[in-house]
Amino acid sequence: MQARAQAAGVALRAPPPEPTTCCGRGCNGCVWDGFYAAADWWMEDAQEALTAAGAAHEAQRR
Repeated sequence: MQARAQAAGVALRAPPPEPTTCCGRGCNGCVWDGFYAAADWWMEDAQEALTAAGAAHEAQRR
C-alpha cells in the first residue's frame, strides 16, 4: 500500500506498529485485536487517500 501511495505521490501516515506486549494466553481484548482494528482503519484511510488522489489526477487530465 505504501509503495502504491508513493508511486501516486500520496503521503500516508505510518501504519500502526505491531504490538510487543502480547503474553500469548489468548486474552479477551488481546493487544493483537487492537492492532488488527487499527491496521484495518489504516488500510481504509490509505485506500480513501489513494482513491481521492486518483480522482484529482483524472480531473486534472480533463
